[in-house]
Amino acid sequence: MLKESECRQQICEIGRRMYERRMVSANDGNISVRLGENEILSTPTGVSKGFMKPEQMCKVDLCGNVIGNDSGSRPSSEMKMHLRVYQKRPDVGAVVHAHPVFATSFAVMGRGLEEPIMPEVIVNFGKVPLAPYGTPSTVEIPDSIERYLTDYEAVLLESHGALTWAGDLLSAYMKMESVEFYAELLYRTTQLGGPRMLSSERLAKLYELTGRRADGRE
Repeated sequence: MLKESECRQQICEIGRRMYERRMVSANDGNISVRLGENEILSTPTGVSKGFMKPEQMCKVDLCGNVIGNDSGSRPSSEMKMHLRVYQKRPDVGAVVHAHPVFATSFAVMGRGLEEPIMPEVIVNFGKVPLAPYGTPSTVEIPDSIERYLTDYEAVLLESHGALTWAGDLLSAYMKMESVEFYAELLYRTTQLGGPRMLSSERLAKLYELTGRRADGRE
């Protein structure tokens, strides 16, 4: 596990990548990393992910209580959904929330990413389901994603954006990149007449290889 100082630097670097890749705009999105069993490091509210400083990060416990913010920064009100992931998945070490253009377009349409178009999609996700709409900053969003936390590594938030989680921050961020790439492929191939789906035989081999079920779950 990385030291706290390294985690703070890594969060800033990932935030810059997200901002530069147009996964967030203005002060959108949030990032968190598990430092210990009951200690989470998170990005501050009201600060662009492209311009964060390590000392601005906030520490909270699994109940959302602030336990460290020397700079006076406060965690995002959307930290509730991060905490739900950590509470239900002790193996998860980092969570990323963003509004990437293509993935969020599908979320706004009310459509998940479920078409089996590439082996990498099956290997990385199986599927990216759509969680029902929840009011931002309330427990409605944590409640809406909870059913997907055990069996998936990414979810679209209806009319909102995307959420990914993994054992470490770099992996969680890379999943977000993969979700956006998947969404862009679906969009562009639709403009060309529609994607060609993998055959049931090819899917069966991939499911066997990855240990996933036919519904995309682990």
